[in-house]
Order: sequence, then C-alpha cells, then structure tokens
Amino acid sequence: MDTQVTTTLRAFIEESYLFGDSSRMPADDESLLETGIIDSTGVLELIEFLEEEFGFSVEDTETVPENLGSISGLTRYVSSKRAQGAA
Repeated sequence: MDTQVTTTLRAFIEESYLFGDSSRMPADDESLLETGIIDSTGVLELIEFLEEEFGFSVEDTETVPENLGSISGLTRYVSSKRAQGAA
C-alpha cells in the first residue's frame, strides 16, 4: 500500500470531516459511510479533493464503495489511477 497516499488521505479526512479529532479516525478498512464519517455530500467533496490533489478525473462508473468507501480502498484506487496515468 502506498503510505504517502494513505497519509495524505488520512490528513484530508481528519481535517475535513473529523475537524481535527484524530481519535475518531476509522481503521483503514472501515467504511467511511457506515461509520458516519462522510455522507453523500462528503463523497462529492472527497471526489473533488482526489481530482485536485492527485491530478486525475474520477469517472461516474468509479464512484463505488470499493474505490471510495474506506481509506484502504481509496489508497488502492488512487494508486491504480496514478499507474494508469503513468502508462
């Protein structure tokens, strides 16, 4: 797993959704939606962050829980998109 991506994602989630309360940070494989960390509006903000921070477009077909539902899923998704961009 790309630790730099994970660190960046965790910092964004802590700042944007937990308002600096790192004690509420879910485990990397926990659902951000099921734990109440983000809601549907939060998903849109997350997509905007991914596009700006990592420089790729999130396609509608990619907005699935496997990609955006947890920190580990997000890390895999970002790493995959970056690899596609490099190819």
